[in-house]
Amino acid sequence: MPLYWTIDSRQQLVVVTAEGDVTRADVDDYLDAIEGGGAVAYRKLCDGRAGSLVMTHDEMMAVAVRFRSYHHRPVGALAIVLPHDKAEPVARMLGILASAERPLKLFTSLAPAQRWIDSLVPAQ
Repeated sequence: MPLYWTIDSRQQLVVVTAEGDVTRADVDDYLDAIEGGGAVAYRKLCDGRAGSLVMTHDEMMAVAVRFRSYHHRPVGALAIVLPHDKAEPVARMLGILASAERPLKLFTSLAPAQRWIDSLVPAQ
């Protein structure tokens, strides 16, 4: 499976790592887990440096619609780590993610992304 994630309810943090070709089914499985785990409002750190989206335009739009469906409720801050050459192919998806009422930052390395997301620890 090319997507791995942990949901930490104590820290209210989801860490997602992509390795290899990521399909719509992989993203749907992740989103099902986030919804089922009650983690939509948690902070998220997504490391996509070793992953590649392999979806058709229609599949990308279906995932985008699903992301958009979360915007009527609280969604957690999002730190996305991508190399420069992978940011362009997912630009439309990033735009949809950025339209939610939440902090969002794009990074090219993991350490600054981790520091930023950790600085947004929710009040306990």
